[in-house]
Amino acid sequence: MRALASFFRTPRTGMASFRAGLAVLVSLSAAVALPSGAQAASAPTAAGSFTPAQRAEIVSIVREALKSDPSILADAVASLQAHAAEQKATSALDVVRHNPTLFGKSSTDVVVGNPHGTLEIVEFYDPRCPYCRKVLEDLTTLSASEPDLRLVEKVIPILGANSTLDAQAIMAAGKQNAYLAFQKALMSDSGAPGMERIRRIAASTGLDTAKLEHDMTSSETTTALARNLALARSIGLDGTPTFIIGTREIIPGAVSLDELKAAVSRLKMASHP
Repeated sequence: MRALASFFRTPRTGMASFRAGLAVLVSLSAAVALPSGAQAASAPTAAGSFTPAQRAEIVSIVREALKSDPSILADAVASLQAHAAEQKATSALDVVRHNPTLFGKSSTDVVVGNPHGTLEIVEFYDPRCPYCRKVLEDLTTLSASEPDLRLVEKVIPILGANSTLDAQAIMAAGKQNAYLAFQKALMSDSGAPGMERIRRIAASTGLDTAKLEHDMTSSETTTALARNLALARSIGLDGTPTFIIGTREIIPGAVSLDELKAAVSRLKMASHP
């Protein structure tokens, strides 16, 4: 323990080493300072390796460091969050790898770009999500610029009743071979949500509105949306859009066209080492 204390009290490789070490100790002190019952449940290995006196010294070191530089705590929290996010992404990609027919090879989702492309991206989106709307045109540009890209779009209604209506309508439009045309028109429209808006947009894109309404509530549409939602839950999806890049990477949230192109480049390199 004297060596541990010395590490934080004497210069070694500069402030970067000091802050990195303290960030670890902040996390550790949270465990060793817990009551014995909680301590045993949360970190039995770490807590069991120190005597009460050593644990007290760790807490004392951390408290003194935080007084001089409170940002250490933020660094520790950020480090823990990054580690948790990495573990979550790893688990989610394991799910994707074990269920390829449900994610990239589903027969109920639309494919943008090359249906037989070897570079595969799966997007989960909500039609009423403003970030999904913003990235829609970028996805069209991306698929046009990458002839080997297979972009699978999975619509999921997670923003309430109006999202459900829009998602049902998009799926139903696919029954008339108009998924993409209707999707673009619907997600570009700023009118008040509801069935009147859906009927108006359906008519403007040349759809049979009566058939659309019928297909919106069909068992096939309901089952397909339920399956997409279940898949989203299986990977712990937090929001839309979320992009699954092959089986190697997950990108949550709004991204730029340049970021998407960079992701495709990484996918190319992984596919053709």
